[in-house]
Amino acid sequence: MKKEAPIYDFNRPWLSLDPWQEEYIFDKEDQDNFLLTGRQVGKTTAMSLRAVELCINYYKKGEFVLINSITEKQAKHLLLKSKIYAETKYYRYIDYSKENKPTMHRIMFKNGTGILCYAAGEEGEGQRGLTIKKLMVDEGSRMSEEYFIAAMPMLSVIQGSLDIASTPAGKSHKDGTEKFFYKCSKDQSFKNYFVNGEDCPRHSKEFLLKQKERITKLAYAQEYLAVFTDELKRIFDDDLIKKICTGERIDIKNTNTKYLGVDVAGMGEDECTYEVIEKTPAKRLIQRDNIIEKRNYTTETTKRILILDKAYNFKLIGVDDGGVGFGVFSELMKDDQTKRKTEALNNSSRETEYDGTKSKKLLKEEMYFNLLSLMENNQITLLDDDEVINSLSSIQHDDGKIFGAYSHIAEGIIRAVWLATKDKTLNIYIY
Repeated sequence: MKKEAPIYDFNRPWLSLDPWQEEYIFDKEDQDNFLLTGRQVGKTTAMSLRAVELCINYYKKGEFVLINSITEKQAKHLLLKSKIYAETKYYRYIDYSKENKPTMHRIMFKNGTGILCYAAGEEGEGQRGLTIKKLMVDEGSRMSEEYFIAAMPMLSVIQGSLDIASTPAGKSHKDGTEKFFYKCSKDQSFKNYFVNGEDCPRHSKEFLLKQKERITKLAYAQEYLAVFTDELKRIFDDDLIKKICTGERIDIKNTNTKYLGVDVAGMGEDECTYEVIEKTPAKRLIQRDNIIEKRNYTTETTKRILILDKAYNFKLIGVDDGGVGFGVFSELMKDDQTKRKTEALNNSSRETEYDGTKSKKLLKEEMYFNLLSLMENNQITLLDDDEVINSLSSIQHDDGKIFGAYSHIAEGIIRAVWLATKDKTLNIYIY
């Protein structure tokens, strides 16, 4: 009789590892590994468990694993998985002394090894000076060339090794040169792990079929089949993002008009974001806040919006009323505080007229290109924040459809910006 696979436990994933995860986690310590994967197949889990196994069973005093990801939150997420695994399986090996107790950036072990985690930043300058036995790079396809130039020398002195993992994001830069991640895919010194979403037992066939219907063939190939597809195009390029994302969070005491854009998420892994946009008397738009919450009930999201509204006194609040967002929108429309300022901004198509002809156009598409136009005309300032930058960088379009691997922040921003421009006092978007 065939033995049934153990039921997947999100909090204890090591009890039901896929064969490729088990091979990778317990592979020899000095092996360079290249992981090309579809979305949500377990690469982050595998890397976090391997980091612990290396420190406990292979490394000696003074040898460290360094985890790098695009944003600090992503790196901390990987370290947290390592911490949960270590506390469950190797509790007595963890160093809990006052000077070495676990933090959000490190786990130290009694044998003198440890796991460190930091955001890579745009150019990796903060990594200089470290000496590392194993460098683990998550979402490597989206890292800049400058980061790898700064990071790779850390491995030289003690003959360290590199594990680099990502969903693909194109082979080449705008100038035609090949990206570091794509070069690694052709480097025979790496042991290659190729895992597409259709091979992952945690993706149901029904879910994947829905994704095929909702996004383009190219998008599905990249996000789920882990195929390099240079035909996909980003909406916001790096130079434009760098030019616009220069703002800082400040304590706002002025009376300028403010708008809120909300991307609603449920109790899963998706994140709910609240994006605050201010319009100055000169009609310039400035992002003042970016708030992220995970695993909210819709009632909690509504409560957060009401609290923010009391603090900022928004002129308008934009909420996606599709899916789980409908509950939030309904509650806001019932509340006297918000019912006259809340607008439904969903992704459905609407009829537009141009030169006497009518056509269907997605509001989502209009909102994104409205933001792009403002950015290109230097009429908006967004926060200099790794997560904001990462979200904008992830947005791609193909065959009239817009999507992103980390889109929730951008989705909130486009709604707040749309509300701020809809009264035509800053109407530079033409359609």
